[in-house]
Amino acid sequence: MPEPLVYLTGRMVPASQAHLNIYDLGVVMGATVTEMTRTIRHQQWRLEDHLKRLYRSLKYTRMNVPEAIGDMERATREVVQHNASLIGPDDELGIVHFVTAGENPVYAGSAGKAARITPTVCIHTFPMPFEYWAKKLEQGQHVVTPSIRHVPPQCYDPKMKYRSRMHYYLADHEARMGDPDAIALLLDLNGNVTETSGANFLIVRDGTIISPTTTNTLPGVSRAMIIELAGKLGIPFVERDFQVHDVVNADEAFTCSTPYCMLPVTKINGLTIGGVTPGPMFKRLMQAWNDAVGLDIGRQIIEGAKRRTATK
Repeated sequence: MPEPLVYLTGRMVPASQAHLNIYDLGVVMGATVTEMTRTIRHQQWRLEDHLKRLYRSLKYTRMNVPEAIGDMERATREVVQHNASLIGPDDELGIVHFVTAGENPVYAGSAGKAARITPTVCIHTFPMPFEYWAKKLEQGQHVVTPSIRHVPPQCYDPKMKYRSRMHYYLADHEARMGDPDAIALLLDLNGNVTETSGANFLIVRDGTIISPTTTNTLPGVSRAMIIELAGKLGIPFVERDFQVHDVVNADEAFTCSTPYCMLPVTKINGLTIGGVTPGPMFKRLMQAWNDAVGLDIGRQIIEGAKRRTATK
């Protein structure tokens, strides 16, 4: 039976043969930058935007990969073309790129730093798990602000997308102590709202979409899509610091992320946000997103969830 392909440091290998060495600095130190995109109708969505951000992260982290951005794009398309043939016509792929600082076989604390290291480059895919999002699309998400705070920008720039995510892991576990379905919404050291472990967070107040500043948050590709759609629809979009009090009193709130595009948020720390779910701004933006990509994303999530659940 055909296997999904994985691109791993210059080679296409079956997924069952794709492994990282225990001495890889992605394992030893969490030194990994990453991107995730998806297919829409089995075609990559905004791949160029994701790869450009990946290469900006690589430059910032001084990880010098042998692949030029064009090589990375060609390898991605080869992986996706093969792996999309293994899923149903109504299913989609999540596409992951990650680059680690590479294998350091002489690693022994700081003594390993003098070794000459080549980064590990990986491209792999997975079938999109629509069942994770269907209920949240219809009923909304509950975000909880945990005691864990977001890594401050004085440590490393949040414009880099990375996998050194222990703070996200701890924050999500803390958020689920009271509600197993909740997700963490991290605050910065000054109490300002930042982002979740996998999405940008936005609120709506008096017809304006309000985003945390990019001082403490990743400038997401889906967030950029919302900015574009808002511009076309004549909806004001502003960036500023805001706090939990502002979220509690918002008209609407939602997250945006490449896998699911948008999901409404209806509670924060147990308190209800807004009124109807999903709200009018969410519906307006989602319809514009559907029109832009030629696909009813919400319907795909709901129908895909039913299909995947039925086959399990």
